[in-house]
Amino acid sequence: MEKRAIIAALLMAGLLIAYQTFFMHPSDTPAPPPKAEAPGPKPIGSPAPASTPAAAVVPSPVPVAEVPVRAARVDGPLYKAQVSSRGGDLSAWELNYRGLKPMIVPGQMGPRGITIERAGQPPRIVDFSLSPESLDLGRAAARGEITLVGDDGFGLRITETLRFRSDGYDVERVLRVENRGRAAQAAEIVIGWSAPLTWPKDITEKFQGQHPTRIVRAVNGHAVHEDIAKTADHVDDGQWIGLESEWYLAALVPQTPGFRLAEGKTGDTVLVAVRAALPVLEPGKSWEGRVLAYVGPKEYDRLKALGFGLEKAVYFGGFPLPQSYGGLPMEWIAVPILWLLRWFYGYTLNYGVAIILLTVITKVVFFPLTLKSMRSMKSMQALQPQINALRSKYKSDPQRIQRETMELYREHRVNPLGGCLPMVVQIPVFYALYVALSVAVEIQNAPFVCFGRFFGMDLWICDLAAQDPTYVLPILMGVSMFVQQKMTPTMGDPRQAKMMLLMPVVFTFMFLNLPSGLVLYWTLSNVFQIAQQLYMERGVAPVKPGARAQKKA
Repeated sequence: MEKRAIIAALLMAGLLIAYQTFFMHPSDTPAPPPKAEAPGPKPIGSPAPASTPAAAVVPSPVPVAEVPVRAARVDGPLYKAQVSSRGGDLSAWELNYRGLKPMIVPGQMGPRGITIERAGQPPRIVDFSLSPESLDLGRAAARGEITLVGDDGFGLRITETLRFRSDGYDVERVLRVENRGRAAQAAEIVIGWSAPLTWPKDITEKFQGQHPTRIVRAVNGHAVHEDIAKTADHVDDGQWIGLESEWYLAALVPQTPGFRLAEGKTGDTVLVAVRAALPVLEPGKSWEGRVLAYVGPKEYDRLKALGFGLEKAVYFGGFPLPQSYGGLPMEWIAVPILWLLRWFYGYTLNYGVAIILLTVITKVVFFPLTLKSMRSMKSMQALQPQINALRSKYKSDPQRIQRETMELYREHRVNPLGGCLPMVVQIPVFYALYVALSVAVEIQNAPFVCFGRFFGMDLWICDLAAQDPTYVLPILMGVSMFVQQKMTPTMGDPRQAKMMLLMPVVFTFMFLNLPSGLVLYWTLSNVFQIAQQLYMERGVAPVKPGARAQKKA
């Protein structure tokens, strides 16, 4: 029984790791489709409806003075940015986050600018004049604004104010649309972000996670993740929408009513946007709206502090339970683990050391359960010869074998589930540790023991989010797992024990390309397990068979 429990636990751990590594992606469950009786605007790239409200007419184009393309520079401690007068949007956004990380690649990935769509006309990107032409954010000026003013060529004056702050990766966009024409007008305003479906082969990714791989949107308070390859034209109500990789997010968050979420595909490009159908604007009337743009790392606490539910973009998954019980959300356990990891880092200034301390804490907390499990396994091992004798004696009577075996357990006060249950309790926590380290953007570019570079290769672990280039750590993990297996009490069929010795080999190959932080955690967990087993070898005497059991055997 105990041998099967160990095999099941190890296989479960292996399957979870393989699933997380190769297959684990957030749920692709689509959001509920919009109601048929209230059709929304067309998805990105589609023209506006051919019909307009009776009170509005399609005006003739108004000559607009040509505005030269200019750019305003924004320098802050967390990022460097540029705002283009073409579309009034970001033309550059480079994070200063564990190295310089460009989130915008001109011509490939980034914002699409403010677009005005109206019936019977192609979409128009607005050209703006802007001021000031530079912002320097810091302690003296923690916040700053850039104001852009432009016309759509049909009499609509668009004013946009971009509000930057030095302590965040978010930009508030305040829009004002005024009808300066002589007739009532109706139009739609679109703010979008695009990325290639597949990263161009001739362009190297500057950092892990630069290329978004999923669309994520919040509908009814729940985040829906979808692979960008499955993108289809879609417009829906919701709280926010964005493009994400495992560690980075570019999101658009409407802050005023009237906006809807849109996604679509144009050729090899995927687009997400927020769009608002403006009310019919009489001459001299105006409309105002606000949209928050977040472009930065998926730090759980930072996203949660914004207050819009963006932290749900960090996908922790769930631990599978029997169908009748549903699933255990890993967020409940993984979020405190991430907090503890950052807390340790605040004192050690090394995420590798923080992972070590985190592993020690979990092993200490669960030591009583581990001790109980080991005691039960030792007792079961001591009784195994008598159980085998009972099976030989009553091999033609399975029920008699069951009764005699249970009587033997009662006589020696051995719980056959005693080694299994404490282990089962620990599995969700250790899996949550694994998941937390998988999604922790904090460990990206974070060194552990880094001696520098030699012939273009890191020596030794200079990035906890990348694989160990020397493969030393995965090999150490395999060796420690092999030693642990050899020390584990064996029961039942010896062939099963030999099969178990193959597990370290399988795990070693699985861990070769996994992030070093995960391998470090798993290796240390094995080492501490070995230390606990050595303690048990010295402190626990084997169970002696009782007189009744000897007689029956």
